[in-house]
Amino acid sequence: MSATTALHLAAEIGGPPQYDARHYVELARLAERGALDFVTLGDSFARPGLDALAVLSRVAPATRRIGLVPTVTTTHTEPFHVSSAVATLDWVSRGRAGWNAEVSTTEAEARLFGRRSAAPAAELWREAGETADVSARLWDSWEDDAEIRDVATGRFIDRDKLHHVDFEGATFTVRGPAIVPRPPQGHPVTVIDGTGGPSQEAAARHADVVLVRATAPEQAAGIRADVRRRAAAYGRHPDSLRVLVALTVDLGDAETAPEPGLESGPPLAAGGSYYRGGPVDLAELIARWHRAGAVDGFHLTPITPERDLERIVNGTVALLQHRSLFRTFYPGGTLREHLGLARPANRYALAEGRA
Repeated sequence: MSATTALHLAAEIGGPPQYDARHYVELARLAERGALDFVTLGDSFARPGLDALAVLSRVAPATRRIGLVPTVTTTHTEPFHVSSAVATLDWVSRGRAGWNAEVSTTEAEARLFGRRSAAPAAELWREAGETADVSARLWDSWEDDAEIRDVATGRFIDRDKLHHVDFEGATFTVRGPAIVPRPPQGHPVTVIDGTGGPSQEAAARHADVVLVRATAPEQAAGIRADVRRRAAAYGRHPDSLRVLVALTVDLGDAETAPEPGLESGPPLAAGGSYYRGGPVDLAELIARWHRAGAVDGFHLTPITPERDLERIVNGTVALLQHRSLFRTFYPGGTLREHLGLARPANRYALAEGRA
């Protein structure tokens, strides 16, 4: 990766549960003022709080450019509903949606639904990959111009441009077509944590953005190279995905030196890398890793969102912008445009020579 490759930045806006949507709107607007690519909102069946996808559907009309990426757990949920909900978010945000695919591995969470027992992570990530696969097929099941809306003839849809996906996976089947027209982005952006373990293959095969964890630029570069190699093995062009280092940040004391190499921070539940220090030193770290060609960017999770996100945007990001290392405005309107990713062609239109 050359030093001139665009730097991508994203931030998590979750934290202790909040039940007022204005909290999330304000954080997303703050991130948007910094021209961040997207914000994520974490979610799981194990935590109390509002549904992340529904919250970001509320945030969408209150923002203009920032990408919106909720965590969506594929275990215990219907793939058809997942696809429809994410497509809906893309429509209400006018092309700014993504989804962070996750799985549920515990028996306690399985009992909330009562449909099946907990399963090994490897099995669940295979299922998550199939959910990503069928979702993309469902998003393509309407061609872009399938809607006619011809009042004179009474024709709303060109049925020749609707397609059954007829997908059969290990744990589900989906016939289709979708009930939501093809999203503005074609395919909303798929994000998967692919640091290691059973999620790696799903990330390499299906993700547009892969989150990884590393404590040194050399380690990050090695992980990035491995992700790109795996993607190529699945017939994907390595440049069709972005690899972002997931970094938990604590900017509580601007005068505190960063943890050397990130190794000595407190242990995190997700096994993630940790930074404690000031906004200026964080900017230096981001610039150094990116210039070394180690990563495409960073996904930052503030320890205290209200405090640390403000310091990220007005301190770290402002400094990177001042040094011409990060953009000062959005050159496009969709999340794919922010990330420099092409809008996918419709597979069914391609097969019939209409794309």
